[in-house]
Amino acid sequence: MRTAELHALLHSGEPPTLIDVRETHEWAAGVIAGAHLISLGNLDARISEVAKDKATPIVLYCQSGVRSVQAKAALQALGYTNVTSAEGFAQWKEQFDIALPVVGDTRYSRHMLLPEVGEEGQARLAKSRVLLIGAGGLGSPAALYLAAAGVGTLGLVDHDRVDLSNLQRQVLHATARVGQPKVESAAITLAALNPDIHIDKHFMTLDASNVDALFATHDIIIDGSDNFPTRYVVNDAAIKHKKTVVHASVYRFEGMLSVFAPDKGPCYRCLYPKQLPADLVPSCHEAGVLGVLPGVMGMLQATETLKLLLGIGEPLIGRLLRYDSLAMRFSERSFQRNPTCPTCSLS
Repeated sequence: MRTAELHALLHSGEPPTLIDVRETHEWAAGVIAGAHLISLGNLDARISEVAKDKATPIVLYCQSGVRSVQAKAALQALGYTNVTSAEGFAQWKEQFDIALPVVGDTRYSRHMLLPEVGEEGQARLAKSRVLLIGAGGLGSPAALYLAAAGVGTLGLVDHDRVDLSNLQRQVLHATARVGQPKVESAAITLAALNPDIHIDKHFMTLDASNVDALFATHDIIIDGSDNFPTRYVVNDAAIKHKKTVVHASVYRFEGMLSVFAPDKGPCYRCLYPKQLPADLVPSCHEAGVLGVLPGVMGMLQATETLKLLLGIGEPLIGRLLRYDSLAMRFSERSFQRNPTCPTCSLS
C-alpha cells in the first residue's frame, strides 16, 4: 500500500487497525498517530489484543516495508483475511510529516505498549488536571509518579514550608530548599522530572473559602492531608462538585487507602461520621511514622488516579485497603453508603 492510500484510509470514516511491527528501540524515531505498537516477534502472541475478529481490516508497517510483508504472511497463516502491508515509516514521515501525524516523544513508550493505555490513553492523561492536597509525605510520591506518567496539569496545595524533619519521607524536597514553601520546592523537582507538564502552585491552607474555586477546575482530587478538618472540607466540596477523591492516610507503620466517588459509592463521612478526638489520632509530628510508608501509600494513590483517568481496572470505591508494613500484609474491607449521611445522602 502506498503512503497516499494509507493517508486517505486513516482519514476515512472507518480507518483500519494500524500496527507498527518495528522493534521497541526504533519507536524513538516516532510512530504514526493511532498505531498499535507490536513488534514482529510478538505479533502472534498479541494480535488478539487489537484484532479479535479475523476479518478486521489491518494495515501493517515497519521501517522500510520488508518486515511488514513478513508480518502480513504471519497473520494470514493465523487466519486473518483482510491484511495489508504498507510502505515504510521513513517514506511516510518524509511525504506526510504534517498531513499524517507523527508521535516522536518516547518518554511514554512503555505506556504506549499497553493496549489499555496506548496513544489515546496517553493523550487523555495529557489533558487531565489533578489537584493534590498536600505536598508532603503522601503528595510527594503521588506527584512524582503522576508527573512521570504525563498528567498534563498538577495543582499543588500546601501552606507549609520545607523543614529538615520532612526530608525523612517527603522526597519532593531537598536539603538546599529547607525554608522554601513546599509548593515551590515541589515544582522545582517535578519540572526537572517532566518539563512538559504544567504545575499550579497554591501556597495556602485549604478551607471553605477557597476549596470551591480549586475543585471546579480539576478532574481528580488526591487527599494527602494529615488532619480531620481538612479531610471533611475535601469530602464535602467533592460531593458538591461531583469530584472523585483518592484518599490515603498514614499512622506509624500502617496506611489506609480508599476512593470516594460521588453517586458511585460511600463518602469519607460514611466511613468516619464524626471527627475523632485529636488524642486518639495523633499526627506524624506527635506519633512518628516509618519514612517509607507514605511512599507506598502515595504511589497507590497515584495508581488509583491513573486508573480513574484512563477508565481502566477496578477502583477502591466502597473498599478500604489497609497496609501493615511491619507484617508486610495488605487487607481489605468493604463499607456501604450511609443512608443517613449528612453529606452524600442529600446529594
